[in-house]
Amino acid sequence: MPKPPKRLILQAGRGLDKNLKDLLCHCDVGTKKDSKGYKVTWRGYKLHIDCIDGDIPVSALLTSASLHDSQAAIPLMQMTSQRVTSLYDLMDAAYDAPRIRDFSESLCHVPIIDSNPRRGEKILMDPAKKIRFAHRSSIERVNSYLKDNYGGNHIRVKGASKVMAHLMFGLIVVTANQFFNLIC
Repeated sequence: MPKPPKRLILQAGRGLDKNLKDLLCHCDVGTKKDSKGYKVTWRGYKLHIDCIDGDIPVSALLTSASLHDSQAAIPLMQMTSQRVTSLYDLMDAAYDAPRIRDFSESLCHVPIIDSNPRRGEKILMDPAKKIRFAHRSSIERVNSYLKDNYGGNHIRVKGASKVMAHLMFGLIVVTANQFFNLIC
């Protein structure tokens, strides 16, 4: 029997609603290697956040912990493109896939994605993209701020809708704080 098409292939041709329904959103176990090569395991869910300059969250998706980050890239781009006009899509090496690059370009964005050495030889960025890519650390700050200050690490509710509500209250505070920092 032929294999069904992969999720990234299907996502590019579908609308946001169908892509969101296709993402797994139940409590399970996720594992990945950290920057030092050690396995990190967690149970529950994973929040995917899309930010703009100024560390301001624009879109967020809650998925199962086991879902690979790349599977949420296209729905996040679709969601964000409905809310703001942006020029770039900055992503780390986990998102290094031709389908994600192609979808970013179809939105008239410039995809700036760190190359994944597992996909072959590491491709270096040109200097302009490298400077712009340095701003990708804003999403890491937002994640850290949410985990450290607004209960993102210790959630005491069950169910995807309750977990998402808990995290969104934290994101509202993070967003308000970032707007305040921009004004002052």
